[in-house]
Amino acid sequence: MRTAYRVEDVRAAERALMARVPEGALMQRAAAGLAAACGQLLGKVYGARVALLVGSGDNGGDALYAGARLARRGAGVTAVLLSPERVHGGGVAALRGAGGRVVDGSGDLPGAGGAVLRADLVVDGIVGIGGKGGLRPGAAELARAAEESGALVVAVDLPSGVDADTGEVRGAAVRADATVTFGAYKPGLLVDPAREYAGALRLVDIGLGGELSAYAPAVEAPQYADVARLLPVPGGESDKYRRGVLGVVAGSARYPGAAVLAVAGALRGGAGAVRYVGPAADAVIARFPEALVSAGPVPKAGRVQAWVVGPGLGDGHGDAGERLRDVVAADVPVLIDADGLRLADASAVRKRGAPTLLTPHAGEAAALLGVERAEVEASRLDAVRELAGRYAATVLLKGSTTLVAGADGGVVRVNPTGTAWLATAGSGDVLSGLAGALLAAGLGARDAGAVGAFLHGLAGRLAAEGAPVGAQDVAEALPAAWRDVRRG
Repeated sequence: MRTAYRVEDVRAAERALMARVPEGALMQRAAAGLAAACGQLLGKVYGARVALLVGSGDNGGDALYAGARLARRGAGVTAVLLSPERVHGGGVAALRGAGGRVVDGSGDLPGAGGAVLRADLVVDGIVGIGGKGGLRPGAAELARAAEESGALVVAVDLPSGVDADTGEVRGAAVRADATVTFGAYKPGLLVDPAREYAGALRLVDIGLGGELSAYAPAVEAPQYADVARLLPVPGGESDKYRRGVLGVVAGSARYPGAAVLAVAGALRGGAGAVRYVGPAADAVIARFPEALVSAGPVPKAGRVQAWVVGPGLGDGHGDAGERLRDVVAADVPVLIDADGLRLADASAVRKRGAPTLLTPHAGEAAALLGVERAEVEASRLDAVRELAGRYAATVLLKGSTTLVAGADGGVVRVNPTGTAWLATAGSGDVLSGLAGALLAAGLGARDAGAVGAFLHGLAGRLAAEGAPVGAQDVAEALPAAWRDVRRG
């Protein structure tokens, strides 16, 4: 797992470590890692032009000491001081001693902006991990100059202007090509919208591992090996029931395709069998003759290990509402998606004894929470945690970074795979069937959501390869994604 820790826990770990090492040792470790990363990005350090955007905190000190290392290797380094009266004195002295120069960036001076516009690489050391809100006007102007210059932009610990704990961006912020973070990842580096500002991530080990072991991570991103360990693989004694039979209640006269896509996700996602209940039986059988169809009611559909309900269900007229209520009342794991989220009784969901997985996108989450969609998209971590607590369920919040949170308030999982081409009609229906199949195979709701999102995102990448895809293409790519994960 790639794990991220809250700012207060990282700081506590740093304090504990600083009490045991020589003064300034952690800053020198950070500066060394930062300078090495900058050197690799530049390729050739000698003769390169480097601009440091230096604030008053430790990030500014890290940037200055890293700049001194680059200057000793022949780079032309200019530090733009946004708060000259509060700058790290030792860092300034080190930079000057190495041949670097310093300019005052606290006013609208041509020298400050010019140093940025002429740079090959800009180092963002304006604000540290404790920063809240957007950049101040002067810093925002320099950040814009860095973006316009075409230079590589490297953020120190995290891009200035983003919230380290929540991933929120509440104003102007630095857009980095790469972020060099120290000791541990911060949640905001893994969660949009801040993730989009961070660029490529590099973690520099400064020795916090032992100290951080006292704290639980706030966010974790599964990697290939983590997902491979969770993949259900049939054995010699397996039959369709041991592999997991998934019931699917989806589709309507208006949206029969949703049922087909959910069944496709389930079958390509490893279900031993799929029992479909609903009005789209003809469409399902035409596409998947191996599916077991039933007119209902749900309790008489046959044995299942889990249910998926909601995709394309429509407005709940006819017997759709009854089918939904029967599924929610079932004593097996249930995944509720799409129209099911809008129609399900919240109190009945909360009272369920078996695991429940809700899979809203931002708009559906906003409706469930009674807020605007923009609020969910701006604060995704808060939204997924609030929903999980409110519904006493595991919640998979779909989007540019898909998040999975449990009702226990524990670690939120963030999905590292995916592509913008997955923003296509029916893609979520495929994900519902896939995650439902994993529930039926015996995975817990949090694992089923995380593994499903990982495979779905990877399948989207494999199917797209930089070009538009449809939901059926994503479903067809699931076996290739599965094989890719098993190969590591």
